[in-house]
Amino acid sequence: MRTVLSLAAGLSLAILSAAPAVWAQAPAPRPAQPTASAVRPVPRPSASRPPEAAAPALRLDPARLARLRQLIEQYVADQKIGGAVALVLQDGVPAIEVAAGWRDREAKVAMTSDSLFRIASQTKAVTSVAIMMLVEEGRIGLTDPVSRFIPAFAKTTVSVVGPDGTATIVPAKRAVTITDLLTHTAGISYGMAPRLASLYEARGLGPAAGLGWYTADKAEAMCDTMERLATLPFDAQPGEAWVYGYNTDVLGCVVERASGQTLEAFFRTRIFEPLGLRDTFFFVPQEKRARLVTVYASEPDGSLARAPEGPRGQGHYAEGPRRSFSGGAGLVSTAHDYARFLEMVRRGGAIDGVRLLSPRSIALMTQNQIGTLYSTRGMGWGLGFETTDRAGGNGLEPAGAFGWAGAYSSVYRVDPEGRMVMVLMLNQLPNTSDIRSKFQTMVHQAMVPAGGR
Repeated sequence: MRTVLSLAAGLSLAILSAAPAVWAQAPAPRPAQPTASAVRPVPRPSASRPPEAAAPALRLDPARLARLRQLIEQYVADQKIGGAVALVLQDGVPAIEVAAGWRDREAKVAMTSDSLFRIASQTKAVTSVAIMMLVEEGRIGLTDPVSRFIPAFAKTTVSVVGPDGTATIVPAKRAVTITDLLTHTAGISYGMAPRLASLYEARGLGPAAGLGWYTADKAEAMCDTMERLATLPFDAQPGEAWVYGYNTDVLGCVVERASGQTLEAFFRTRIFEPLGLRDTFFFVPQEKRARLVTVYASEPDGSLARAPEGPRGQGHYAEGPRRSFSGGAGLVSTAHDYARFLEMVRRGGAIDGVRLLSPRSIALMTQNQIGTLYSTRGMGWGLGFETTDRAGGNGLEPAGAFGWAGAYSSVYRVDPEGRMVMVLMLNQLPNTSDIRSKFQTMVHQAMVPAGGR
């Protein structure tokens, strides 16, 4: 999320074509699109019910999509961002890939498409998939109380603010369930609110964990951390509000308890290796550390600076103790790897003969499950993903799309209608630019009818 004009000449920007060598790990030929009559019979015309019009096929127009390259290049030149990688797939094939700016500005190392990014909360989607895999295997039930796997959650408490502004700690009205965690309606925050911060900090959470979500520097297993979390008051009663926090870290512990594996081992053997994701991990291997992107930060005056070392900057993803596997914010990945993971989700849980989930589980995950608790403006929350429930809910995005983002400023969206996956990777914290929203706009404005101009 912070460059001198004298270095601008050294920045690297490339748009790569969809050559097999670029996407070799994920061969995905463009499937033939079924006609409307192949999906369901077209009703006969009648006075009471006119025939349904088939939705037009959509394509990404290369000339319009080129605006994305221009946008990212300009943001680098204007020193709004240090560098980024953008990748857009349609039907599993790269429509555009841009690698722009710097992996390390001070060392004059240019950004490349295989650069490694801290993806923070984009980890949540992977953990949610892991949970649903175990649900399909009968090891977890969506209505199970979390205490079945983490006994410390049997009796939890909530910090309630009274009419006079005084906070009181009261017992939770009911047990937290697996679904509560997937939908972020368990009432569990990151403990940064003033009435909670000192309590959480004293237990090594909240302000003692970077910006609340950071645990890569901890020399303890995540289940130990989550058992300690259960002793702290939560932010809201279960099922009564959408509260963003340690929910998916708790789910990471549930994966470990239900599977008998560490979260790292489960991800690696059950998700990453089957999908061919060679560059996604909690801690960067020694031989790949040179590819880890430097974190930059937006300064108050709008300039860009190298972020400090430590939990609120560069982090410990290369040199950390490698004990804490955060299901909510711990992974490092590339644009290619993460896009392939999302393509599996877009295709209904399978890709290239490898099935992780059933289409019904994917539908449950990618449709709003909590009504208006998340938003009253056309957005919702499924089992691990933010959902767009109507046109206008999220800019140009159509209803049925879903996605989320990461604290280091990365963002992803999946557009089933457009048969599209889009990923923007950058590492900037904080980031005061509007690159994430503009990225999405530049992709959606390029979507046009397949047979027209």
